[in-house]
Formats: sequence, structure tokens, C-alpha cells
Amino acid sequence: MRDLTGRTVDYLRLSVTDLCNYRCIYCMGEEGVCKLPHREICSIEELTEMSRAAVACGVRKIRLTGGEPLVRWGILDLCRMLRDLPGLEELAMTTNGTLLPQMAGELKAAGVDRLNISLDTLDEARFRTITRRGELREALAGLAAAEAVGFTGTKVNAVLLGGVNDADIAPLAELARDRDLSVRFIELMPIGECADWPEERFRTADAVLQAVPALERIGQDGVAELYRAPGWRGTVGLIRPISCCFCAACDRIRITADGRLKPCLHSRQEISLRGLHGMELEETIRQGVAVKPLRHHLAAGGSDSPRAMHEIGG
Repeated sequence: MRDLTGRTVDYLRLSVTDLCNYRCIYCMGEEGVCKLPHREICSIEELTEMSRAAVACGVRKIRLTGGEPLVRWGILDLCRMLRDLPGLEELAMTTNGTLLPQMAGELKAAGVDRLNISLDTLDEARFRTITRRGELREALAGLAAAEAVGFTGTKVNAVLLGGVNDADIAPLAELARDRDLSVRFIELMPIGECADWPEERFRTADAVLQAVPALERIGQDGVAELYRAPGWRGTVGLIRPISCCFCAACDRIRITADGRLKPCLHSRQEISLRGLHGMELEETIRQGVAVKPLRHHLAAGGSDSPRAMHEIGG
């Protein structure tokens, strides 16, 4: 698929739930979320039908997101059904990792190709502060479980939180020294819970290069600038939605857990896909891609999206 600017769109981020077993300070309020009525959340069959239509339109990669996708009932069945879609080249998932010790093997058997594991700190006290309810050992056990069952190309996602996890930049990057993974540092975006946070919370990815001066630029992987220090096995990625807008190369769309197509993460525009089938569903997806905005306006005052990240899918 191509939008009106000529960008190829072949990547779908599919949110399966807005619920999570964490309450990360930049994502959810401490009280959690108001649980949507069951009827408002797409069934596994609906999510599969929407994904099938997206693949028929040209999507080649699907990433399952949330909330936390592993708390969704039927997630393994959904993975198996998506893996069987003709034309789908990669099925990935973003998770906080806490349920991977029990589920990593089943996910791999169900056809998941690759994992992104969210991990913002290696300090136990800061981990509890950021997640409000997690234990660092659980996340690290999840990362180890992914490695043990044979997942490769794993990415560790760390959000840069100025004044909160600055001291974690170098230790997190060091995970890539002897392991075949990529540690990716993501600039915090003013959306949802952190939309009105003070300016000092929004560190640019240059902070990573300052903390780990041995890093050398080696290329690009999608939206991530790739770096490696001499002798390191893995890589470090910098994702700069604020300091280096990459909208011109954006190749993705999102479908929320309640069945709404979002052509852009930061746009107010949402298109309902529920109740549509066959060619009507495919044509609606194509129309959504056609009106994909040229760029976001984060630098000019924050996200235009009325939803928080857990409601959209990371």
C-alpha cells in the first residue's frame, strides 16, 4: 500500500488489549484503567479478520501490542491464526516480559518470530518506581526465557526519562556487550500520562552517546539509528521521534483493541473497522492509509491523539 505522499505502508501494530499488569508512570495512571465492557473489545476472530484484510492490502509485518499482550485471553490462538495468513512475513510482539518464563516456548511454537521486551532500568528500586508494581527479577527472567527457547533478534526497549533513569543508560546499553540483542533507547513522547510533564523529563537520544562515548554509528534499522561499541556482540539503537522526526519514512498503521484504524499514532483520526468484511474492509483500510498524515506535531505542542499509549498500542 502507498499513501498519498508515496510512502509504502506494510507494517501493522495490532493492539490486543488496553490492560496491563504494570502501571508505568509514563503510560497509565496509578489506579490503572477503566476496563472496557467485553463487547467493546474485538474478539480473536475479529482481530484475525482485520489482520487478514491488512495483509491482503500489502501489510507484511504485524506486531502485537497492548497494554500487555500476554494478559489477553486467547493470545496463543491469535498468534497461530496470524502466522497462517498467506503473505505475512513477520509476526512480532512487544511485551514487558513478566509472563515469558511461562509462555516464551509456547509463543515460539505458535509462530512468533521476534520479541521486543520493555525494560527502562536495571535498578530494583527504580524499576518499582517506574512500573509501580513490578519486580526487576521478573523482567530479567523473561529476557532469559526468550533466549533459552531460541528467540533471536530480540530488542530491549528503554524509554529515556530525564531525571528518572539517566543513570541506567550505560548499564542498559551494556546488555548488548556480550548478547545477541539490540538495546533501543526511545525518546519520551508527550502523549497521555506524560503530555504535561516538565521539559526536563524529555531527554534527547544524544544522552546515550554522551553516556556511552565508545558507540560508533553502523547504520539504520527502520526508525532506529544503529550503533555498536568495539568488541560488542549486540547493538544499541536510538529512536528519535522528537529530536529527529522520521515521519517521512513511516511505514506503519495501527489497529486498536476496540477495532479502530489509526493511520498515525499522534493524529485524532480513527476509522472504525468493526462490522466490516471482505472487500469493504480492505477498501476501508486502503482509504485509511491514503489519508495518513504527513507528520506529527509533537515539537509544536504534543500529540493530537485523545488516547493514551496503552489505549492505542505501543
